[in-house]
Amino acid sequence: MQDDKAGGVPIRTVKSFLSKIPSVITGADIVQWLMKTLNIEDPAIYLCKRTMQNKARLELADYEAENLARLQRAFARKWEFIFMQAEAQVKIDRKKDKTERKILDSQERAFWDVHRPVPGCVNTTEMDIRKCRRMKNPNNVKKSVYGISEDSQMQSPVHRVAQTAKKPAKDDLKKQITFLNIQLDRHCLKMSKVAESLVSYTEQYLEYDPLLTPQDPPNPWISDDSTFWDMESSKEPSQQRVKRWGFSFNEMLKDPAGREQFLKFLESEFSSENLRFWLAAEDLKKRPLLEVPDKVQETWQEFLAPGAPSAINLDSHSYEITSQNVKDPGRYTFEDAQEHIYKLMKSDSYARFLRSNAYQELLQAKKKGKSLTGKRLTGLMQSS
Repeated sequence: MQDDKAGGVPIRTVKSFLSKIPSVITGADIVQWLMKTLNIEDPAIYLCKRTMQNKARLELADYEAENLARLQRAFARKWEFIFMQAEAQVKIDRKKDKTERKILDSQERAFWDVHRPVPGCVNTTEMDIRKCRRMKNPNNVKKSVYGISEDSQMQSPVHRVAQTAKKPAKDDLKKQITFLNIQLDRHCLKMSKVAESLVSYTEQYLEYDPLLTPQDPPNPWISDDSTFWDMESSKEPSQQRVKRWGFSFNEMLKDPAGREQFLKFLESEFSSENLRFWLAAEDLKKRPLLEVPDKVQETWQEFLAPGAPSAINLDSHSYEITSQNVKDPGRYTFEDAQEHIYKLMKSDSYARFLRSNAYQELLQAKKKGKSLTGKRLTGLMQSS
């Protein structure tokens, strides 16, 4: 934009009484540059061409006619020039072969359907589809780029008018208030906090990255020693693994030794059914489809049915959803119940496990074992 030689905006020095103002540009210069660079006249030329062609096949829709009138008002001074350009393009198109004309016309229509879609359609060039999919409340009223609510995009104009007439203004206001409240509830973090969190996470897991921190035993990815894998798969966890259980509840559940120790702790508190149900729901997701119905009934009878031998504590909402899901069994029948039990264990049992003597003794024992091993290795090296 600043490069005058490459067709940028002309920059001048303006004299004002006894002084000079260097490097001055006008708003009109910027507008002219934008129109020239971004081809803003193209929509007007395209619609003008459509009016000159076969009206039975290419007649303008109502919204296109409105856009043409709006553009004609906006470019009133240059409209004659725009019309001449459209006329010249039509003459060139008429000289082409009929098949080629149809192909070019289809390509042109497809281009403008994407960049100037019909009102009510989602404009992918101006709206983030992923944000639309992540919206928590699908019934809220969000204005599109054309001023039409998203919940009426798939309805006919007659139905939309009838629906608008039926709904009082109060309902629309309530929907908009609900939508704005959801937007306010979205968590926003400062960039400094995000960077601090990322650095903290990296430092926490640094010693567990075999590509960045020298391992004892050696890194199996760059050596032929497989001792590291043997230790990771053993039931006797290393000090690093025991320490890692304290990072998060998910870290402990991922480790078979961690799950085993946590199960022993829950058995001591007479609440092992929570973890056993969670593991059964995880196992269900990996089962062959033919085994799923039997596994669903087995899990239901053991943990959720009236008088179940290992009944779990579910809220009424999750229990109702799960009861309906059992009627049509699938791999994710217990998804809601599993999520509820996961949150319950994470907020209650897991915190007590980390404070328990069993975990603290295991952590200290592994630290002592590591320090003794280190002393033995140091002694052997000194004696040699």
